[in-house]
Parts: sequence; structure tokens; C-alpha cells
Amino acid sequence: MNVLITNKQETLLAGLSVEIIKTLRGEFEAEEIIGTFSNFFFGRMILDLTAIKEYENIANIQKLSIGLPVEKIILLLPTDGNFSTNSYLSKLISMGFYNFTTNLEGVEYLINNPNTYKDVAHMHQLEPVMPVGPVPAIPQAPAGGNNVQQQPQQQQVQSIQRVRVIGFKNCTDSAGATTLVVTMKKELENFHGKSVKAIEVGKRDFVYFNDKSLVSINKAEFLSELSKSYNYDLVLVDLNDMDEAVCNEIYYLIEPSIIKINKIAKRDRNIFEKLKGKNIIINKSMISNDEITEFASETGLKIFTAIRPFNDRSRSQVLTGLLNRLGIIQSNQNGGKSGGFGGMFGH
Repeated sequence: MNVLITNKQETLLAGLSVEIIKTLRGEFEAEEIIGTFSNFFFGRMILDLTAIKEYENIANIQKLSIGLPVEKIILLLPTDGNFSTNSYLSKLISMGFYNFTTNLEGVEYLINNPNTYKDVAHMHQLEPVMPVGPVPAIPQAPAGGNNVQQQPQQQQVQSIQRVRVIGFKNCTDSAGATTLVVTMKKELENFHGKSVKAIEVGKRDFVYFNDKSLVSINKAEFLSELSKSYNYDLVLVDLNDMDEAVCNEIYYLIEPSIIKINKIAKRDRNIFEKLKGKNIIINKSMISNDEITEFASETGLKIFTAIRPFNDRSRSQVLTGLLNRLGIIQSNQNGGKSGGFGGMFGH
């Protein structure tokens, strides 16, 4: 179920060997295209860039990125060299367009093998980023040397703070990563004096929390946003479909209800094999510790901890236990148990 919008490159696209349910030919305002397809179900849109009126103006392409699902769009770019430079392609990538080509073979390939950000990242020109890893060692002055000469470099290195970036990713549907990230941020800022940035990638669910400090971005914006985060104590990320490699550590959330577990296993028979060795958080759990132990044994998963449902309108003993388990705070409020998931709740 694909749609085709073509203009100057119609002859090239005439050889397209895929099913097309709707075709537009000619030159169209970006708003016209959005109005036609915003409520139209399609699998892929093959879009001849020359079919966009004033396509040389990148702002018109940006309108499409806002009004249509960019992950479904394959851009057929003119062979003019101006549209194949890293500078131009980088602008497309920043808008979320990862699927673009200049030939028919590329179009047909991308229909069945769409790119992810990882596939086009090498073309993406980002602003210089501030390091977020460990602070580099400061060279020592030679014996008998002038220590004063080392001070500017020392001050510069010490100004680059070590930022811990923790990602949370739902494995089962609606496992609670978004609420968990926001609630952790509130707890750490309000009661533990931590400076925390919360980021969600690829969605806009943060808007429902009515908190302007929460950051919602697309995948292409993530590294740039992270580069602005060096003055925070901690960055918490609701990853959604973002590549896990962007974080220092990742925790995978599973809601252990029968229907949620069966759904994820049916979608991917190898899901538990893929998750072996990763840090699993059993979230919104109403099952007993013994049942969690049995689940871990059956699936071969490493259960980092388990969390009972909690009230996100007030402080929670459960949340304090999780923060302690993560090593973000030091507290005995969870009964002094810091290992396994037994300390999070009783039977």
C-alpha cells in the first residue's frame, strides 16, 4: 500500500515495480501534500522532491517533516550535486528523513529495507559536543616545574563534568518508562538536591505532565541535546525506539502480566534470548518474589529489580528503593537491602 508523488523524475519512476494505490503528478505546495495524506493510510510514500513547489527552499521540506510521518517517506532527490552534499543531507537527517536516494534501485531497496538513524549517522553533521564520559586525567607538572602553568588546563578539564546517562526502554507495551523517568526526576530534584534532565525520544508524551523542563526530541536531535547537558548531575532518557548505544547504561522494562508477556513473545520468538545479560526491571508488578524468581529462571533473564505500582502524585517508598538500587542515592529507607529485588517489596 504505497503512494507516489512525482514530477520531473516521472520517467525514472515509471519503472517502479511496487504496488501503488494512489499517484499524484505535478507540482504541489507542501501544505497540499500534507492535507491530502495526513489522514490517508499508506505504507510508504515515494516522493519526487521536484514535486514540491520551491523544493530548493529547505523550509518547504521541513513542513512535510512536521505534517507527515517522515519514517514512511522515501525522497527521490534530483541528481543535481547540490542535493547530494553532506550539508544538504544533514539537514534532511535533522528533520528525521533517513530514506533518500537518487535512483530507482535505491527507492525499491528502501521500500523493504528502510534506514534507521544508525545507517545515515555518518552523513550527519552535528555541532561539536561536550564530552559526557569520564573526566580525562589532568597531566601532572614535572618535578620542580611551575604548577601555576597547569592551572588553566586544570580548570578547563574540571569544568567538564562527568554526566551519567541512564536509558529506560519498554519491552512490553506501555511498561511505564515515561512515567518512571519523570517521577525519578521529580524525586531527585525535590528531595535529594540533584540536577536532572529528562529526555524522551521519538514521542511527545511528556506534554501531558505540564512540565516545561521535560525535553521531547526526535532521534536526530539527541546527540545535540546531550551536548548541552554537561552541567547536570544525571540525564534520564525514555528511549522508545532510540539506539541503546547512546547511553552509559540501559534498563529494560517488562510488565509481567500474562497478556503482555505473551504479546511480546508472539511478536518476537527470540526476545528473551536477545535480552539475556541485560538489566531487566519488572515494572508495575503484582506478582510475588517467588514468581519473579521463577520467571527469571524460565526466561534466563537477569532481573535487576522489581517495582510495585506506585502513586506518581506523591513520594513512594518503592521509588526510593529503586534510586538506592541504582546507586543514585544512598539511603536505608528501603530497609537496608540493596541487592536483588527482594528488598523492593515483600510477598
